[in-house]
Amino acid sequence: MIKKILFLVVILCATGSQAQERETHLVNVTGEGTVNVVPDKVIIRARIEHEGESAAAVKKQNDEAVNSVIKFLKENQIQEKNINTEYVTLNKSYNYNEKTYSFSANQAISITLEDIEDYEMIMSGLLEEGLNRIDGVDFKSSEAEKYETEARKKAVMDAKRKAEELVSPLGQEIGKAVSISEGTVNNPQPMYRMAMMDESSKSSQESIAPGEMEITIRVNIGFLLK
Repeated sequence: MIKKILFLVVILCATGSQAQERETHLVNVTGEGTVNVVPDKVIIRARIEHEGESAAAVKKQNDEAVNSVIKFLKENQIQEKNINTEYVTLNKSYNYNEKTYSFSANQAISITLEDIEDYEMIMSGLLEEGLNRIDGVDFKSSEAEKYETEARKKAVMDAKRKAEELVSPLGQEIGKAVSISEGTVNNPQPMYRMAMMDESSKSSQESIAPGEMEITIRVNIGFLLK
């Protein structure tokens, strides 16, 4: 019985030593894959806000504008799932110089347009219906997952190429991959921003040019060194 236990201990030690030795003969590299995509969706992040001396009055004014905006969107076949209220606030402020109170009502909504070509028409109508602040406009692709898969494959091939380039001058080769993980990449999105709009800016709305967006995937791979 004691001999069997000793034999098992020897096997385990030998296995551990081999695993440790194998781990010390790794080529660890990071690969990156990027796919350029023309966006086909747009998300408008907007706010409707009003200020005044009466809480009830500014709330009513804001609610009326919000209702007009939502009605306009639905009349133009924007699905309800693509109209989301982010938050609603009613704030009270005190002016110490004039010793008076004022109130501000805000409602933030995000609007997703499935067809980017509708942007100009929808935006023009929103401004006419009472939307008076745009916090941001960013662009998306409806096939993002497909492009992420493509970028991921490119990242893996890039990692393999880098590993081969590292060992080639040594006259060695890489073996199979024994570890792989995906890193986090923040992809910059083409974005258009506007601040609070007055009457003149409503009538001279600028066009947007979304261009291309990058989808980037980064992977970390450990290859055995032959």
